Amino acid sequence: MNLASIVGVGSTAYYKRGQSLPRTSMELASEAIIAATDDAGLHVDDIDGFALYAGGLDVPLLAQTLGISDLGFTAALTGGGGGSAGAIGLAAAAIGSGLANVVVTVMVVQQAAYRLGRGDATTGPYALRPTAETDFSVPFGWISPGQKYAMSTQRHMHLHGTTREHFAEVAISSRANACRRPGSLMREPLDLDAYFNAPLLSDPLCLYDYCLESDGAVAVVITSADRARDLRQRPVRIRGTAMGGDARYGPPAAWANGPDDYVASAFSRAVAKRLYDAAGMGPQEVDVALLYDHFSPMVLLQLEDYGFCPVGASGQFVAGGNIRWPGGSLPVNTHGGHLSEAYVMGMTHVREAVEQLRGTAINQVEGAEVALVTGGPAMVPASAAILTV
Repeated sequence: MNLASIVGVGSTAYYKRGQSLPRTSMELASEAIIAATDDAGLHVDDIDGFALYAGGLDVPLLAQTLGISDLGFTAALTGGGGGSAGAIGLAAAAIGSGLANVVVTVMVVQQAAYRLGRGDATTGPYALRPTAETDFSVPFGWISPGQKYAMSTQRHMHLHGTTREHFAEVAISSRANACRRPGSLMREPLDLDAYFNAPLLSDPLCLYDYCLESDGAVAVVITSADRARDLRQRPVRIRGTAMGGDARYGPPAAWANGPDDYVASAFSRAVAKRLYDAAGMGPQEVDVALLYDHFSPMVLLQLEDYGFCPVGASGQFVAGGNIRWPGGSLPVNTHGGHLSEAYVMGMTHVREAVEQLRGTAINQVEGAEVALVTGGPAMVPASAAILTV
């Protein structure tokens, strides 16, 4: 993975759910890609590869819209937001194998259709549809990711004494970071009283434990380390990536019938081990962690899976102020994350990692040289990347 570097990053503005109209998803994606190539000192004509995840983009139409005439590589990972960091690895693999020279990873989220009446709270993009498998859960009202992750959270609380105050620490810390960023969707301070006065949506998860629903796009440009040295920005090296995970994740998570140590986890321990092996470094060398935070308890469980604290100890770890910026031993989601900045299925985390390692972040971690980015907990693949200066 040392053969590839991130050289450009770009984004649109972030919008509250449905407020990106009358713009189209193709327009949002194109804007982010053009911004990323300009950031790198490249032109869209230089792009000859796309490494995507979570579907949703018509690659031929995207290439035509951008005016790209020849593509040497296109590929996409299965799954959802768990593939965000993995797509960076997919791009690096294309570069390293010689299949492409300049690869773009882009994610666009636009939920405007659900504002227009083509969906509702029970048939949104993440609600389960009746199948032979979901027939065991949907009749009981178990239809959403929030309900699914609430069960993992409950199990962790039962086993390890984790409390809602620990989840509140994640939400409050993320909000404090987002308040300093001009483009964040949530810039009003959050305190413990407000957290506990919020509606309980799926016990023990309240409103502030859920990620935002937002529209927007983020793109990054990856090229070879040799070419990166001659471009506009300080290169960010892709030191190692990993993707995949335990294929048992789906049924145990959906049916809550897995063993305790599995259900009460972020389902990322195998990915974490492969990541550290690939990067040749461990958690003790990470300066800033950008952890996929679709739900605040999953930040705690990832802290355990990625080795920042022992299993069962993440509640006390965050209670000690360790994830705070400034002052924490491991600043987490210094941009505000999905909980408070915007939800673009993991790509805001990649953008923040690049800015941290360039030394241009709004909430800059002093001397940051190693950043961890995760995708998931999610259905296979979950993924992660270690980026370095």
